[in-house]
Amino acid sequence: MTQTEQARDFDHAIKDEDIERAKLLLGLDAPISIDEHHRQLSVDAIRQFAIGYGDDNPLFVDPSYAARTRWGGPIAPPMIHSALSKKLLGDKIPEDIRKATRGLFSGIHIFVSGQHTEWYQPVRPGDELYGFGGLESIEEKHSEFAGRSVIRVRRAVRINQRAEVVAIERTILIATERKKSRERGKYMDIKPATYTDEQIAEIDAIYAAEGPRGAEPRYYEDVRVGEQLPRMVKGPLTLTDMICFHAGGYGFGPYGIGGARVGYKNRQRVPKFYIKNAAGIPDVAQRLHWENEWSQSIGNPMAYDYGIMRECWLTHYLTDWMGDDGWLLRQHDEMRKFNYIGDTQFITGEVVGKRVENGNGVVDLEFRATNQRGEVTAPATATVALPSREFGPVVLPEPDPAVRRKAIAMMARHNELARGTKR
Repeated sequence: MTQTEQARDFDHAIKDEDIERAKLLLGLDAPISIDEHHRQLSVDAIRQFAIGYGDDNPLFVDPSYAARTRWGGPIAPPMIHSALSKKLLGDKIPEDIRKATRGLFSGIHIFVSGQHTEWYQPVRPGDELYGFGGLESIEEKHSEFAGRSVIRVRRAVRINQRAEVVAIERTILIATERKKSRERGKYMDIKPATYTDEQIAEIDAIYAAEGPRGAEPRYYEDVRVGEQLPRMVKGPLTLTDMICFHAGGYGFGPYGIGGARVGYKNRQRVPKFYIKNAAGIPDVAQRLHWENEWSQSIGNPMAYDYGIMRECWLTHYLTDWMGDDGWLLRQHDEMRKFNYIGDTQFITGEVVGKRVENGNGVVDLEFRATNQRGEVTAPATATVALPSREFGPVVLPEPDPAVRRKAIAMMARHNELARGTKR
């Protein structure tokens, strides 16, 4: 049986009842019960995560340098919560709702389409991250490529072991019907990118000109509306890039993937996640990120990146620009097009506003990743707080008091259960 035939066997339609059942979860907060690849942050984990998406900022990778900054030591890149998390113990959603929503969208292709994240505290060596949250919204749509789809926004509040709110992320998840995607084949005519020596030299020249702002403050007063940000490049995307991103810690915990006996046990746990390859060997559906044949069987011309990988690239663009003393307050991004193996992303942006917010001088940015075909694959906006000659150093933002209270209650319940005590 070919992989295409295997994919056909894996086809599932989006069910009306699944959409209605999913609505039962709206507004319910529950502990996030995932142990990520990193459960406690170390200096090495910070460095590995940053290097995994191509970031060599010394604030993240050089502890002796980081010790001389305002932070007094290394801090993690903004997207660290995608690879660092411990299971939060706590009370589950009501049993009747849990049973009613079991197996939602089983067999449906789900991908990350974007994210809106707000950051409140740095994450340092020795920190642990926990999370709670749930479904914030759900919407059904129809598109030219995917046919029927369901868009869900999942909110997650990330807290450290001190119950401090570190970040709040809202992830856009799109569920599409695999059969619809394959039959339409909108992108199947896209050919793998190839490059001349001259084109590689042009890309290398951008890399050579890149670098973090570092210790030289970028003052709020010196930034002008309309100012263009320097260009950054990511690519051409290779399988090696995907391996490095995984080596940094992404993608193991949520999927439970592993080798040999660990993989076997995971296959028993989530059998529908494993689809036979051309050799008849059960392998993870996730391999569409590195195996062209499987990706083609479900409607794409070749393997493509993770949305979170590009989000890491977008935050890298900002942390390089703002310098050690700046703080990324919030970022909104959307994955509008696939980033295929062989593609190159050029990141550009500009300042579109500046103002005072909560005692900080802040600037608003619009930026985007554009591939070598001239297509914008990931538009984004962000707000960055910068040090100011008038207002002084950046003051970290405060989360909503209700969210803070919820975080304290969640961590208190976690500690209670961890000690084995009863209510």
